[in-house]
Amino acid sequence: MAAIIQRSFGIAREDVRRHVRVSVALTARCMFEDRREATCRVLDMSVGGAAIEAPAQGHARERVVAYVDEIGRIEGRIVRRFSGGFAITWNATPARQDKLAERLTWILNRARLGFEEGRRHDRIVPARPWSSLVFADGTRVRCRIVDVSPSGAAIHTDLRPAIGEPVFLGRMSGTVVRSGEGSVGIEFDHHQSRNDLQDQFGRLLAAE
Repeated sequence: MAAIIQRSFGIAREDVRRHVRVSVALTARCMFEDRREATCRVLDMSVGGAAIEAPAQGHARERVVAYVDEIGRIEGRIVRRFSGGFAITWNATPARQDKLAERLTWILNRARLGFEEGRRHDRIVPARPWSSLVFADGTRVRCRIVDVSPSGAAIHTDLRPAIGEPVFLGRMSGTVVRSGEGSVGIEFDHHQSRNDLQDQFGRLLAAE
């Protein structure tokens, strides 16, 4: 699917990998060095930087940590300020750059194809909706799976993990990409086959 999308629009991960800025509209939670926090919006992003609309301004070279919806944790330094926001840059490892390029390519192509939500066309409901969510520190909580796809899952849980936090849903590793009141979105680290999902969660039903 990704290859078809890239051929259709000529937008490949390799293009994004060359620090091409991609226009996005992603919510983020930004934290500054003085421990201020603010809800912000990422306006554009590349694998090496981002422009962020924010109600709070930092100073030049200040370190900013942002938890960005669908992207996860990014950390950089302010290199430019503009009216209503600032730009940050960071030095990511090649592996991290590849992962960012892959996510940005999908977000851009998804928008051009008119997909409102990346997993919507592939949502399925498991016959066994109860599972366990395990965090890096070993904390384990019971959760209910709202829907699942080969790329991720939406779950209900009493906890509200941070965006970018690594977790296990049952035996499947992933990253938190959305976190709200009682609702959490997880992106799996590896694409799961339908058989993998059925082994883990039982018979799969189409979501209504």
